[in-house]
Amino acid sequence: MKFSVLPFIIVLIIYGRLRKSLKEQNLLPKWEKQLKWMLFGGIALFALGSTFMLETFTAWTWHLFMLLIVAAIYREKDFAAGRQLALGILPYIVVSIVEDIFKAISKDVFETVESYFSNAILVSVIWMITLWITYNRQQKALDKEREKRRMENEMNRAIAERKAQLEDIVVERTAELTRQKEALELTLSELKSTQDQLIQQEKLASLGELTAGIAHEIQNPLNFVNNFSEVSIELLDELESELNNGDTEEVIALTADIKQNLQKISQHGKRADSIVKGMLQHSRKSTGQKEQTDINDLADEYLRLSYHGLRAKDKSFNAVLQTDYDPEAGTIAAVPQELGRVVLNIINNSFYAVNEKRKQQLAGYEPTVSISTKNHGDEVVLRIRDNGIGIPQKVLDKIFQPFFTTKPTGEGTGLGLSLSYDIITKVHGGELEVDTKEGEFTEFLITLPRS
Repeated sequence: MKFSVLPFIIVLIIYGRLRKSLKEQNLLPKWEKQLKWMLFGGIALFALGSTFMLETFTAWTWHLFMLLIVAAIYREKDFAAGRQLALGILPYIVVSIVEDIFKAISKDVFETVESYFSNAILVSVIWMITLWITYNRQQKALDKEREKRRMENEMNRAIAERKAQLEDIVVERTAELTRQKEALELTLSELKSTQDQLIQQEKLASLGELTAGIAHEIQNPLNFVNNFSEVSIELLDELESELNNGDTEEVIALTADIKQNLQKISQHGKRADSIVKGMLQHSRKSTGQKEQTDINDLADEYLRLSYHGLRAKDKSFNAVLQTDYDPEAGTIAAVPQELGRVVLNIINNSFYAVNEKRKQQLAGYEPTVSISTKNHGDEVVLRIRDNGIGIPQKVLDKIFQPFFTTKPTGEGTGLGLSLSYDIITKVHGGELEVDTKEGEFTEFLITLPRS
């Protein structure tokens, strides 16, 4: 150790770190004197080695001095912040001591292993620097965290002071704020009530559009019920006549016919009952309870009801209905009345789009609405497409926003697609996507999980 620069630098670094740590712990006054002695000792040894060139004496003095510093760091709990620094310099101290021992024993022997010691010194210095850099980074992170906590504490104190000031103001304005609060609560209640009414109006509007379609669907089973009832009355008259004649075989045959008619009456009555229950289910408030729902049946029923409803309002309207239901689509866990509202709203929009395009009287145009389902394992995809007027690209990003509509005033609330999006994404955990080209087509893609 020809020069004592490195040990002196090490002492300065340890001195600085210990002083900073003790200051943060409010322990500096307790150890101020000892730290000064450590600093003055390092300066004295550095001056001694640089001025008088007492290499051997200075080297062993440095060894002893640094070992004392390391021992003090590990012995005193207050110096815990310097232990990682001490760990970094230990290899350097050990290698330096062993090197000086070899020098003292035999210079000839030392010369044969001097290169090894040089390498060992280099490695120990690299180790020391690496450990100190790591420690420094950790300290910076800790300092940053402490500063953050300090700022938070200061902010909390400032908030507490401001809170005390505000409390005085609040006491003075309690009556006024209470009145304002009551007024705001009343306004909020009215807004919520208005929102609920708008949503219910949207649901009832879709139900109103279904009315004609429902009437058409109910009329068919009612016609069958009436026809089979009339036939059964005639058969009963014949049965009475044959009973009087004692013709047993004819009585049995007539009984079988009557039974068959009654079964058909029951079948069509159940169909009408199913339609009415579906209408009531659509109109009542949803409980949010999911149940197994046949996606093909649901889509087909609302397609027919929507189509017949529009036909009842506009006898001139006609459209090609294309269906492609995947038999493997099966059932999904859904809230049927909510999912039905989504399907109905999108189909109504499709019929509106093709009807608007029909009014343009384009040559060869044939209004077409197609609906299909596809099984995708854990998911089912419902696709509704029309060849209507499409959606302008400039408003495509807004179609799922509440109260946004491209329809003329009075023809739409702007809640249909917004509610549909929430029902699909929030209630059912699915996806609702749209693809369109203005003047050509619009396609809605509904992806629903099975459970």
